[in-house]
Amino acid sequence: MFSVPHLVVLFIVVLVVFGPHKLPELARGLGKLMAEFRKASTDFKLAFEEEMRNVERQAREAERKKQMDSAAASAAASDESTATSVAEEAPAQSSETIEPVLAPVSEAVPRGEGELESTEQLDAPKEETSSEPETAAGEDLQEKALQEPLHDHEQHA
Repeated sequence: MFSVPHLVVLFIVVLVVFGPHKLPELARGLGKLMAEFRKASTDFKLAFEEEMRNVERQAREAERKKQMDSAAASAAASDESTATSVAEEAPAQSSETIEPVLAPVSEAVPRGEGELESTEQLDAPKEETSSEPETAAGEDLQEKALQEPLHDHEQHA
């Protein structure tokens, strides 16, 4: 920039050329011009930075979209391979039948004294291959069970 002797010489030349009456008006105009220039440069700088942020944001969004698309494509490919491997294993599993195992529960609900005998007969194991008709005792148990009302937990408490 200018040194002190250069500024003094410049001030003297301007004073001689424009005169002492015009110097304050020139200084005022120069100050306004400098303020407008600073304001314009600041606005330009802010607008430029804003546009750069928008460009960077759009680039990041495009990159994320590419990553999401590639992740979705790889997930779809892995789902297809999993589905084909499951489909290959499914016939092997369907040939095996799993039968449920039912076991009587002896500690279900406390019953009255008269009902104790009937539950012991119901808990007795039956032969699965027998094709004999039920005995008269079995029919009596069924009739008794149908005639007795169901017991609530609240009545026993």
